Amino acid sequence: MISQSYRRTALVLAILAVSALALYASKQFEPPKVSKAVTYPAHDAHTNEKLTIAADPYNTAQKASIFRLKYLDKGILPVNIIITNEGGSPVSLSKMQVQYVVHERHAKLSPLDPDDIARRMTHTKRNDDVARTTNPLPFPRTHKVGGLKQEDQDEIDRARFQARAVEPGNTQSGFAFFDVSDLDDPLAGATLFVTGVRDNGGQDLMYFEIPLQNVR
Repeated sequence: MISQSYRRTALVLAILAVSALALYASKQFEPPKVSKAVTYPAHDAHTNEKLTIAADPYNTAQKASIFRLKYLDKGILPVNIIITNEGGSPVSLSKMQVQYVVHERHAKLSPLDPDDIARRMTHTKRNDDVARTTNPLPFPRTHKVGGLKQEDQDEIDRARFQARAVEPGNTQSGFAFFDVSDLDDPLAGATLFVTGVRDNGGQDLMYFEIPLQNVR
């Protein structure tokens, strides 16, 4: 027969295991709930295509508190990109490009890829000298960067924009992360340009231009 002490030990171990799983789950990043893109102050609506793209910068400590990682402290600005399709056909995002343009220092910024975000957070340098001028969304995953906790790596993966299409009547969202460490005021005179969005026939739509300077 199983002793009473063995049963108590097994019960305690089971409780600890469940608690550990619950604690890990509580640490997982949950993307914020979003509304239709047209409801955000910074948006560009293409009425003919019935497609709207909005940008919601997480530029304050209060907004950025949804993240585990302290992106703002590292000079990284998370921008939530929200795309609403109210047309009758799917819209392809597989070739979508995003660029953050500011007047200060004539900066034209492409999103950081996941590995570059991780390197910035861990102060790890790239092992190549490639200067990236464009980064398509969504990003492919490559490899884990040493020094970054798994839950932090998971946050980057879960937060970044991953949608490859927006179905009729739906909204997709996700974050792009920009290196604004050299800018005194990242939103001053800033505009987000989105290109490469395609209709159901594979034709590029006109670019989206989303001013950010009035978002505070």
